[in-house]
Amino acid sequence: MDRPVTTLFMLMSLDGKISTGALDALDVDKDFPKISGLKEGLHQYYEIEQTTDLWSFNTGRVQEKMGVNEKPFPDKTPVSFVLLDNSHLTEHGLKYFCKKSKEFVLITSNKNHPAYNVKESNLHIIYQEELSLSDALRELKNTYGCERLTIQSGGTVNGLFLREKLFDYVDIVMAPVLVGGKDTPSLIDGKSILSENELSKLNVLKLIDCTVLSDSYIRVRYQVIS
Repeated sequence: MDRPVTTLFMLMSLDGKISTGALDALDVDKDFPKISGLKEGLHQYYEIEQTTDLWSFNTGRVQEKMGVNEKPFPDKTPVSFVLLDNSHLTEHGLKYFCKKSKEFVLITSNKNHPAYNVKESNLHIIYQEELSLSDALRELKNTYGCERLTIQSGGTVNGLFLREKLFDYVDIVMAPVLVGGKDTPSLIDGKSILSENELSKLNVLKLIDCTVLSDSYIRVRYQVIS
């Protein structure tokens, strides 16, 4: 394979929501710890997250929402981070990831991105005039040695991976809650299929494992077979 093996790893509600509502101020990481029936088993997701791949893909928008543009600089970790961003990360947010990452790769279509002002030895920029996730993944493997990549981006970008057939595995921790709301971000958003000719863009899955966790949480793992 000329790209990394990819795994979509997410925490979601039973109805497929990855946020607690449609506002950026609402977020599962912030809100679930406040809710009885959810906070008790939430630690299991973070414990599983610690066992995922040493390359992690996310977006600047998600990280902005999580406050990296203001957070104090973290300690170094063994994880290499890949972020897709055009306008959400500041120089502080970029330096945050340089401090945190083994290698930090930014994918952008913005020639004036603040990353060009950051001089850190572990910061690498993949510039694309038009976004091509498949090309970016090939460069991650061939240039930076990324063999396996965990994807934890938002629903819209997850939708791009889906339609380009770039998922190999899906690993979901399901929380015992129903969120609802058509505008609440879901596991995979983006463009809907509008014709029978597009049915080939579906991702058919084979169940690998289903584990009942404590406090009514469930972990399901699938392989994408077509």
